[in-house]
Amino acid sequence: MNKLRVGLIGGTGMVGQRFACLLKDHPWFEVTLIAASKKSAGLTYEEAVKDRWKMNEPIPEGVKNLIVKDAFDVDEISSMVDFVFCAISLNKEETRLLEEDYAKHEMPVISNNSANRYVQDVPVLIPEINNNHTEIIDIQKKRLGTKRGFISVKPNCSIQSYVPPISALLKYEPETILACTYQAISGAGKTFKECPEILDNVIPYIKGEEEKSENEPLKIWGKIENNKIVNASSPLITTQCIRVPVTDGHLAAVFVNFKTKPSKQEIIDAWENFKAPECALNLPSAPKKFLHYFDEPDRPQTKLDRDFENGMGITMGRLREDKLFQYKFVCLSHNTLRGAAGGGVLSAELLKTQGYLTSK
Repeated sequence: MNKLRVGLIGGTGMVGQRFACLLKDHPWFEVTLIAASKKSAGLTYEEAVKDRWKMNEPIPEGVKNLIVKDAFDVDEISSMVDFVFCAISLNKEETRLLEEDYAKHEMPVISNNSANRYVQDVPVLIPEINNNHTEIIDIQKKRLGTKRGFISVKPNCSIQSYVPPISALLKYEPETILACTYQAISGAGKTFKECPEILDNVIPYIKGEEEKSENEPLKIWGKIENNKIVNASSPLITTQCIRVPVTDGHLAAVFVNFKTKPSKQEIIDAWENFKAPECALNLPSAPKKFLHYFDEPDRPQTKLDRDFENGMGITMGRLREDKLFQYKFVCLSHNTLRGAAGGGVLSAELLKTQGYLTSK
């Protein structure tokens, strides 16, 4: 099987590094190009990241000697690869325009950025939940005037812990949700060495995170109507997003009311028996078990459980009734795997099986 040629746009940052590691032995995709800012352009990838490599594993041999391109050389890059992952660090407007420029150069873009998440014909994908939203891509292509170029986006990392377990309970019609997320420093692209202010500390503010956490789930649960994705009208979601001193893993404390209140056992059964749609089951990066409930009173724990299913599964625990809400529980996701690069790779795998990613 000939592998698709992949470009990493923003490949020198933490998420770009995670992409490089995840793709080193991928059966369908091969990184053949890395692009970043002008200051890294012209260096080998190893030279560009040597003083800021943040992964626990070494730089993959297959990308060490790639010469880093300037991410804004869209013409050249688009001629050299079959599709790109974008994890570049720019302001939103610059990112939106750059990703659209790649798409208009007939380049499929799988984005890790937030800039295009609110564009109504851009899908925000969690393959196990809203894989049907890929249908909007054909409408997006008509708007862009492209044959193969498009943009697909991965959701914000802060929602990956609680959107999957709530998705398994949609038949009970959740009406109101309060979610407080306790988020790792890697969500800011940092290590402890780069973030001394977090040691012995909790920072109760992450810029822009609460807006994303409250609005993006409604798009994921929305429907395609009149050539756009129309957000779900409920549940009403309120959040607080807090930075805590852990390396990886976003933990959430969730409180929820349902229109039709399920029993505790019905909730646990819905989680444990959740089955992803057939199209998402056998993808190379898909977890064998997407959702897992712990009976132990002190689980999930970030350090112990963030790597469940290679970091692609979601864990829940401490489900109990509440005095103000009907139920409360805690849940956990790995923010740079399921929540970032891994989620992007999984989306690309889905898009390939559906015929949206092809060799030129």
